Amino acid sequence: MNRLINFLLFIVIGLANASFAQAEIVEGRDYIVLANPQPTEDKRSIEVLEFFWYGCPHCNELHPHIDSWRQNAPKDVKFQYVPAIFRANWAPAAKTFYAMEVMGLTKTLHDKIYKAIHRDKIDLANEATLFNWIEKQGIERDKFVNAYNSFSVQNQVAKSTQMMRQYKLTGVPALVVDGKYVTSGKMSGTPRDTIQILNELIDKARKEKLAP
Repeated sequence: MNRLINFLLFIVIGLANASFAQAEIVEGRDYIVLANPQPTEDKRSIEVLEFFWYGCPHCNELHPHIDSWRQNAPKDVKFQYVPAIFRANWAPAAKTFYAMEVMGLTKTLHDKIYKAIHRDKIDLANEATLFNWIEKQGIERDKFVNAYNSFSVQNQVAKSTQMMRQYKLTGVPALVVDGKYVTSGKMSGTPRDTIQILNELIDKARKEKLAP
């Protein structure tokens, strides 16, 4: 009898989960639509932007899920990380990200920075600590410092700040789909929920592109 009850409970829970997974996302609860959609760089692709801050614990929790999703993203999706700057002490993280991009180090160091901050409790917002840490990773210190302080990186940081205003962001992590739809960790709940909503927003954007 107990086995039958357990089996029935298993089926009921499974059906409930399947129903939830297939539930349609709701505007205002799961995502918002920008009043003034922003142009994307490539009209042929569906643009996905992740606004993040290395020091954000929620960004750290979402990162492995986003990274796994990114590696298997649909071919018509173009993904881009965008460091956010809501306060002055966020600027070093943004400059670090763009310095890594200039030097071709993003793939090598992006994950390591999250781990250094959240697992090893290293204060990479302190520039002296950051440059020492960079050197310990086998990167030439002077080259990184030059990139970090370069005009190009300053321009990228200014562009990120402007994008945050254009997308009306109030926190991170935030995902912008095709310059029109915005969802965030606060709206979606768990990282897996965030990925589910992201996929559904991509499908929504794709259907709109294909519509006559």
